[in-house]
Amino acid sequence: MTGAARIQLLSPRLANQIAAGEVVERPASVIKELLENSLDSGATRIEVEVEQGGVKLLRVRDDGCGIPADDLPLALARHATSKIRDLEDLERVVSLGFRGEALASISSVSRLTLTSRTADASEAWQVETEGRDMQARVQPAAHPVGTSVEVRDLFFNTPARRKFLRTEKTEFDHLQEVIKRLALARFDVAFHLRHNGKGVLALHQAADAASRARRVASVCGPAFLEQAMPIEIERNGLHLWGWVGLPTYSRSQADLQYFYVNGRMVRDKLVAHAVRQAYRDVLFNGRHPTFVLFLDVDPAVVDVNVHPTKHEVRFRDNRTVHDFLYGTLHRALADVRPEDQLAPASLSATPSVSGLAAGEFAGQNEMSLAASTLDRQSPPAWRGAGAGYQAPSSLPTGTVAEAQGAYREFFSPLPESPASTVLPEAQDDVPPLGYALAQLKGVYILSENAHGLVLVDMHAAHERIMYERLKRAMASEGLRGQPLLVPESIAVSQREADCAEEHANWFRMLGFELQRLGPESLAIRQVPSLLKQAEATRLVHDVLADLLEYGTSDRIQAHLNELLGTMACHGAVRANRRLTLPEMNALLRDMEQTERSGQCNHGRPTWTQMSMGDLDKLFLRGR
Repeated sequence: MTGAARIQLLSPRLANQIAAGEVVERPASVIKELLENSLDSGATRIEVEVEQGGVKLLRVRDDGCGIPADDLPLALARHATSKIRDLEDLERVVSLGFRGEALASISSVSRLTLTSRTADASEAWQVETEGRDMQARVQPAAHPVGTSVEVRDLFFNTPARRKFLRTEKTEFDHLQEVIKRLALARFDVAFHLRHNGKGVLALHQAADAASRARRVASVCGPAFLEQAMPIEIERNGLHLWGWVGLPTYSRSQADLQYFYVNGRMVRDKLVAHAVRQAYRDVLFNGRHPTFVLFLDVDPAVVDVNVHPTKHEVRFRDNRTVHDFLYGTLHRALADVRPEDQLAPASLSATPSVSGLAAGEFAGQNEMSLAASTLDRQSPPAWRGAGAGYQAPSSLPTGTVAEAQGAYREFFSPLPESPASTVLPEAQDDVPPLGYALAQLKGVYILSENAHGLVLVDMHAAHERIMYERLKRAMASEGLRGQPLLVPESIAVSQREADCAEEHANWFRMLGFELQRLGPESLAIRQVPSLLKQAEATRLVHDVLADLLEYGTSDRIQAHLNELLGTMACHGAVRANRRLTLPEMNALLRDMEQTERSGQCNHGRPTWTQMSMGDLDKLFLRGR
């Protein structure tokens, strides 16, 4: 039996290679670190040259402030940085890089050369490291003001890591995606990318709203911008702006989701949960929303020193950030009306989200079940129909009222807005969804508007109208609880029991009554009467898990909404039900006034527009 191995210091190169295992995963990881350094240096133009997907060569050149010659040996040393000095700086980091590990780690697994010149220097200097102890060698060089970093033969001395690399195309796709993500974060910087001698990306500086929108379109595709709405809101020191895709422009994968905190791209569980919750009512099962969003907060309330890759952040007040993101997006999606979807989103206009940024069940200090206090925006004026347009029918006022009564008879509406029951009688203006022409096979409504033909799935549309009315009624009347004859006892952890006590009032407002029996046990004495068939024990467990993870939970609301959706589905007008023209028009007017009317409760579209251009293409007109 051999004795225990003696403790000894690792060589600087081996220590850096271990650190590189966390930071340098593939060429894309290298380019991220180098670009962040360039952005921190104040660069306005960054050029990236790549060969063989970044494995053979990665060269990044910027026009930033440069590095003084005396500091160059330290630039490639571990734990050396110009971005923080003491603990106070670490508690409010404003730069993208701050750990002082990246260049040392990259140079330990590649052949790295750094050339730099400051504005007041007469010449540039170059540094590279060599040998087991990574001694820095500095020599004069020719270079304009700024910095170039050249990384050759990545993982040449760690063949095991090189085996994990994918094909050249795959590695380059990952690398290009990193550049695109950073390009979205910094509209004020120009980015140029060449691969194997060919130009791939040329993004110029974007100083105004129109050029910023063009950059978003070039990175995310023009279809995204056509199907996205700009958003901007500031509240309680949190500023959220960017673009959110309409539910109809969803993806099969979460590959078009860009979120930035203070200009740093992050992948955060809290953010993902808030966005998913906001889209829950309008997204088809299995689909993923699209967005480019920027959150600006005080650096002191967010911790970026969570992981070496700096992809994760930790907020000081998770609950406030979660509710702000969810409430803002929830309201923005709810306010989308047919007229907003008929024209492409404006490149410069940014709608404001008025009122309290919260969902139906949000309150001030406690999560409460109360009617939304968001200001309802007044219905927009109808767009002009253009010259020569005539409404399909001109009915006497009495006939219109009688027909609308017939429409209201085939379902039992809950409290309704007066505006939704008035048919526009003006011949010059056409509402967004137009006027009904006919019904097809008892399933679809055909309508004519200023843009052409509108097709409406009448059951899906009516289902959404019913669903929103049921939600409003429940929010205004509150939830009744039903006491259990035999209280259910459940075993929980001490943290979960403490959490249940802390949020006892919130549970009570949602119709639950929980009592603590011991350090690790609870009793369910009352459940919401609407959910008496639900598995209360499992629901409470899941809700407590959410509260501990995110500081909030939407599971009870999700169960209730699922039940209301079923009720709305059963109450909605069925296929093969013949409607008169006034009944169809009344349904169209209701859709124009109803939140989220573009999708049914299951996320399927309720209507689609076929413009005159689309119809002309079908019949080859004008060719």
